[in-house]
Amino acid sequence: MYCLSAEIDPATPTPRWAMVVEPLGYRRMKLLLFCPHFRPDLHAATGEVMTKLVEALAERDHEISVVTSLPWYRGHQVAEEWRGRPWRTERTDWGRIIRVWPFPTEKTNIRARAFGFGGFTSLATGLAVTLGRHDVVMGMSPPVFLGDAAWLLARRWRAPFVFNTQDIFPDVALDLGALSSGRIVDLARRHERSLYRRADAVTVLSEDQARNVGAKIGDDRVASEKIHIIHNFVDTDRIRPTERENPYRERHGLTGKTVVMYSGNVGLSQSFGLVRAAARRLAARKDVVFVINGEGAGRADVDRWAGPMANVRTIDFGPRSEISDILGAADIHLILLRGGLARSSTPSKFYGIMAAGRPVLASIDEGSEVAKVVKEVEVGRAVPPDDEWAFCQALQALLANRGALTTMGERGRRFACTWLTPVAQAKAYERLFHSLLKS
Repeated sequence: MYCLSAEIDPATPTPRWAMVVEPLGYRRMKLLLFCPHFRPDLHAATGEVMTKLVEALAERDHEISVVTSLPWYRGHQVAEEWRGRPWRTERTDWGRIIRVWPFPTEKTNIRARAFGFGGFTSLATGLAVTLGRHDVVMGMSPPVFLGDAAWLLARRWRAPFVFNTQDIFPDVALDLGALSSGRIVDLARRHERSLYRRADAVTVLSEDQARNVGAKIGDDRVASEKIHIIHNFVDTDRIRPTERENPYRERHGLTGKTVVMYSGNVGLSQSFGLVRAAARRLAARKDVVFVINGEGAGRADVDRWAGPMANVRTIDFGPRSEISDILGAADIHLILLRGGLARSSTPSKFYGIMAAGRPVLASIDEGSEVAKVVKEVEVGRAVPPDDEWAFCQALQALLANRGALTTMGERGRRFACTWLTPVAQAKAYERLFHSLLKS
């Protein structure tokens, strides 16, 4: 994997996965990208990832077609201003966008979501055929079905097929208990392995995911050639360090408080019981308040137990224009990934926390990519997942040293600006695409 950056801060640790390379002499490419979300559907993390990647590739003079869904993520229904037609087509300065009806369903209904994604993918594939031949076709997963769409068109045009894996399905659903049927799991696993083997390249976000996918490919030599680690970016221009006492704090009555925040999707992957345990242990500290800023399938349960607790606040997503103030309002940010999930899912919120210049307390699998970066870059503390005692002890240690919190945040900001920029990500994909075209 190549993570590319124009300016390297010598004081910033070099991650094991990084290699500084500036590609030369690359020709203009025509790229087709399938993704579930794209601007303005940016409350989904993958929407921002693909939007910024496309913008960065466009600045490098490539022509791009994007096939995506009509905006629907936040309310799990198509936004009112986008209703009325099953698809829409737009022309841009860099290419075209086809937006397709997403057949929206609740995230907790895995079977219904599978059928919905299948319908979305079928319609997207049929419309994408009209775009004409492209040099490279990439499909983003989840949903895994977009990999099938990308493969079909790549085969039709005899172009390389890149399978971009954000979360590994069905592993995430299995780890959460959302899938349990042996027959369904067997079919899903066979489908997943088939896509890895059909792909000319598989991109993943971490070494944990690379090992997971490599084991499923089953051939070490093929896996080493096919799998590429390309970390997601963070927009360090949009997310910047701010003053602690900012408008977000004032609006939500947090002025003067020490804020411990979880910001992001309130879903089934997170162990919010850790927040409840820590809030109970620190109930006597009137200066400390826990904030859960986000929405999702797990929000109703969080509201239920947080409601009676004076030191816990639940707050809906704010405008994206206020992201720096939201993240900057925290003294400590939390990552709460359940045990076993790091091998199939990488919490992208970690990058935003570092860009905001704030420290992190991560409850996540030991030896995972996030745990390693937290330790090596010294941007906070990492503890084993679902361990209330370790979590509370680490939180109290962080709260006891405010000066160290500032230093940790500064280290994270430098790391994000050096290694996790949209330009670095675009160059890494560009290099991969060109290597496939030359092979």
